[in-house]
Parts: sequence; structure tokens; C-alpha cells
Amino acid sequence: LVMNLKKDGDSTGGIVEVVATGLPIGLGNPNFDGIENRLACVIFGVPAIKGVSFGGGFDMCAQLGSEVNDAFTIDGDKITTTTNNSGGIQGGITNGLPLVMQVGIKPTPSIYKEQHSVSLSQKEDTLLTIQGRHDPCVALRAVPVIEAVTALVILDFLGDIDHELR
Repeated sequence: LVMNLKKDGDSTGGIVEVVATGLPIGLGNPNFDGIENRLACVIFGVPAIKGVSFGGGFDMCAQLGSEVNDAFTIDGDKITTTTNNSGGIQGGITNGLPLVMQVGIKPTPSIYKEQHSVSLSQKEDTLLTIQGRHDPCVALRAVPVIEAVTALVILDFLGDIDHELR
């Protein structure tokens, strides 16, 4: 698909899913400094990002609470949940399950196809054709960036815990 779009001079967006495992229970804070808050803040700092969701994401928005609630259960001497619809985060705090986040990335508008635009000097509608570099899907390039900023937020929270323990 991406190679065909490149040949046609067009582009597509994509969704990058990040899963962070091995996180301790308790990273984050409720209210305005939760792990979702900080992750969304830095993720939206990456160009072309148009959406962030956690766990079951936007699909859960059309479901009932009884369908997506993560029921608690005892597993040996550990409390866990039977599902991970919350994406490893409850109330802004990690719960020990994998943190799951989806990041929506828009198609790049700099495509080779002729597009309607405006001539500022002539103050009139015109047609524009982009020349030069063309990325048919910037979502592919975004994967290491999204991973890196996610890791930085997690490390920041881990540093907060380390500082509190000292």
C-alpha cells in the first residue's frame, strides 16, 4: 500500500501501538499528573499526531461499562485484573499490567498530487504541486520517536520514585 501510494504521489496515516511491560505498580498520580496526562502531553509534541488512546481506546467509547470494566481477581498472592481494557493504567497510575497506548498519525499533506491552494502574492486561488522529498507514510518513521518519548516519561516517573525512596 505504502509503495503504491508513493508511486501515485499520495500518502496515508497510521496508528502506532506502544506496549510497555514490566512497569511497577504505582507509577503516576491521580488527577492532573497521571501517567496518561504526561504521555499524551509529550506524544502530542511529536508532529502529525492527531490522537492518543489507552487500552481499549476509542473502541470502548461505544461500549457499556459492564463490557469493558477490568474485573479484579486474586492470582496466588497477587491482585490483578482479568482483562486489560484500561491499558495498564487506572486512575492515572500504573497497575502492573502492560501499558498499552495507541497513537494516531495523520497522512502528510505534502504530496505530489496537484492540490488546491492560495497564491499569497496574487491573492487568488491556485493549484499547487509539491516538489522534493515525499513521505507516503510518516507513521513508519514515527515508531522510534513514539517509543523514545514514552520511555522518557516512564523514566521520569521511575526517577520520582527513586528520589522519594532516598
